[in-house]
Amino acid sequence: MLHRLSCAALLAGVAWHACAATFPPSPTLQPETVSSDVRFAQRWVRDHDDNRGRPYAIVDKKTARLYVHAADGRLVGSSPVLTGFARGDDSVPGIGTRPVRQIRPFERTTPAGRFESQPGRTPTGEANVWIDYDTALAIHRLRPGRSQPKRRAALASSDPAAHRQSYGCVVVPPAFFDAVVMSALGKARGVVYVLPEDHPVEAIFQQTLADAAGRKRPL
Repeated sequence: MLHRLSCAALLAGVAWHACAATFPPSPTLQPETVSSDVRFAQRWVRDHDDNRGRPYAIVDKKTARLYVHAADGRLVGSSPVLTGFARGDDSVPGIGTRPVRQIRPFERTTPAGRFESQPGRTPTGEANVWIDYDTALAIHRLRPGRSQPKRRAALASSDPAAHRQSYGCVVVPPAFFDAVVMSALGKARGVVYVLPEDHPVEAIFQQTLADAAGRKRPL
């Protein structure tokens, strides 16, 4: 079963198509730039109305990219992201209650699954989008600090493995966070699909048929 994880945590390769109240039509998604897992997820959400009329995002850990969609399914932006340092689709039970300094490198995974997101703020007042509030898993902007130059370079890298830099959270460039993530997911509840890297992508969506509660679906 997939569990959920806490997080810690550029402006390169970022593409977005709106930051106003209304979104323009979606650009064409080219097969060579969008993975088969992402295309599967997009079709599933559309065919099953799985987002239930809410905006949603797809995190593709394999390619280290985030795709943000409006409630009607239009793509409103995509960006490279940083994900958990360790490979894996599970997280250690109870890790969300532990101090960041106690989270060991091999525990720093970004868990896969279907999550109900909500806008929020960190204890320091920083805006973010909670993927899972109870375990402090979120989408947030790249933060200043000693690690920022390294993480900025990782976001610009064409190697997805170089993007494994966070404690589990999905970290995006600040401008993309403000213009796209907050515009689509920062005002009301949404859905975030974190695609697995060690399990079949179909698993998290097949489980939605058996779990109508709308919470994160375990594999």
